Amino acid sequence: MNNSKYVCPKCGNTQYETDEFRATGGFLSKVFDVQSKKFVTVTCTNCKYTEIYKASSSMLGNIFDLFTN
Repeated sequence: MNNSKYVCPKCGNTQYETDEFRATGGFLSKVFDVQSKKFVTVTCTNCKYTEIYKASSSMLGNIFDLFTN
């Protein structure tokens, strides 16, 4: 993706990729294999520096909007 608002803090590149992953929250989440925490990643396509943002389902769109508006 190319966007003029995103600038990698390590190398200054303006191209990035986004992705998401889920993780368990606590002991019971691990026992029942429930991934209750959602995270969004923004990765520089040049140096692979990655920023991780904790997000809920409704916040996911807001994080993408931050980089696309």
